[in-house]
Amino acid sequence: MTVVAVCQLGLAVGEVESNRAAAAAAVVEAAGQGAELVVLPELCDSGYVFTGDAEARKLATPAADSPTLHEWQALAGGYHTTIAGGFCELGEDGLLYNSAALVGPGGVLAVYRKAHLWDAEKLVFTPGDAPPPVVDLPFGRAGLMICYDLEFPEWVRLAALAGADLIAAPVNWPAMPVPVGERPCDVVRVQADACVNGVFIAVADRCRVERGVSWVGGTVIVGPDGYPLAGPVTADEPAVLVASCELARARNKQVSAHNDVLTDRRPQLYRQVTG
Repeated sequence: MTVVAVCQLGLAVGEVESNRAAAAAAVVEAAGQGAELVVLPELCDSGYVFTGDAEARKLATPAADSPTLHEWQALAGGYHTTIAGGFCELGEDGLLYNSAALVGPGGVLAVYRKAHLWDAEKLVFTPGDAPPPVVDLPFGRAGLMICYDLEFPEWVRLAALAGADLIAAPVNWPAMPVPVGERPCDVVRVQADACVNGVFIAVADRCRVERGVSWVGGTVIVGPDGYPLAGPVTADEPAVLVASCELARARNKQVSAHNDVLTDRRPQLYRQVTG
């Protein structure tokens, strides 16, 4: 079994030091419960609701020199874990990216730039054009993507086809009206993503109003059958959720004696979808 943790944090735009401190405290709490992988929210260091490009640029750092990633490496080494989380990246090309990193004791294992930008993100960031990375870790294969990426079935399928046992997803899900008794659509989509691809998905959302924007607070860990193993929180409060995940379950895609969710695919019939 692999212990996975997802951390729901209250963050504030521009409050980089306090945001980092909140993330560090959550990592320590998760590691204390044996977490081998800790997932933090999207844009975890900078906050999210920028006034525009200029404000984001002041908060962005290159991945190679990021104090946030250096701190995560130190935490990963000190607590024998791996950290996935979002940060505001200044690219070597001078462009801004909504990025996430997978960081272990030995350093940065992968940096991913969000490919599908949500709403006003398009006014600040440049979309990434690389597929979600899938990284070999001591306990299994972890994919990485960010928030709105999860709403594109083709993107999640790419990670599954690349052999991901688990997808780590830093998110900032803006709150939308939800009918009484229903789960937020964001959570429902992740459950569907996990089920149709036979993978674990670990989502770290955020909480607390930022510049008038509220959040789903839907932090959750979902198994490859589509059912939650921890969460969803769906509350406006910080939380650290932990679940034991048998990642080998994600390597068996058989759903009946005669069906497999990947080998039953007929890509030649789907060309219009990707055209």
